[in-house]
Amino acid sequence: MILYPAIDLKDGNAVRLLRGDMDKATVFNEDPASQARAFVEAGCEWLHLVDLNGAFAGAPVNAGAVEAILAATPVPTQLGGGIREMATIESWLSKGLARVILGTVAVENPALVREAAKAFPGQVAVGIDARNGRVATKGWAEETDVMVTDLAKSFEDAGVAAIIYTDINRDGAMQGPNIEATADLANAVSIPVIASGGVSSLDDLRALKACGAPLNGAISGRALYDGAIDLKEALSIMAG
Repeated sequence: MILYPAIDLKDGNAVRLLRGDMDKATVFNEDPASQARAFVEAGCEWLHLVDLNGAFAGAPVNAGAVEAILAATPVPTQLGGGIREMATIESWLSKGLARVILGTVAVENPALVREAAKAFPGQVAVGIDARNGRVATKGWAEETDVMVTDLAKSFEDAGVAAIIYTDINRDGAMQGPNIEATADLANAVSIPVIASGGVSSLDDLRALKACGAPLNGAISGRALYDGAIDLKEALSIMAG
């Protein structure tokens, strides 16, 4: 399994939110590129970026910070937040991103996901963010009646590279991931699933590894910044 350290970008800083609330942001690093370098120097093989302002604005906002990270690090990087048009997808991939994550448009414009996945094989992931099994969009501000598994299954034949599944109620709360729901999703679809939200200890990583589903990896943010997860030990668990 791959460990994806998360760098959430708000107003050019690396931050963490509590349960997706933009008013509850903790700034962890005012230089996101130096944070990215630290993760890579510790041995991380991927980076996970989120443009939080972009998710609300519906267009890229923290482009400068993302580009600085891409320039500073050699590892593949994925980005979500505010990517809702083909031109934006093309622009980001041309700048060196390995993968774009489409969230809101996966619900509102699934045809775009299919078009992008066909145009850029292996470079388009779907971000599914959920509260109580139902998908939320627009930076988690709007809840829908769409069920997580139904949305994931609708992209089975689209050539999507991965599904990033986030349980919003667990995100940034240091309460552990929703292992059961993540495993159920991974077992329900053939698309690789990445767990996100609430990964706050080495035991959480061990539990995800042992959940009985073929997970591609896990994303962790706050626990890495707070020191609750030792990065080198985490990488060793994921590789084992």
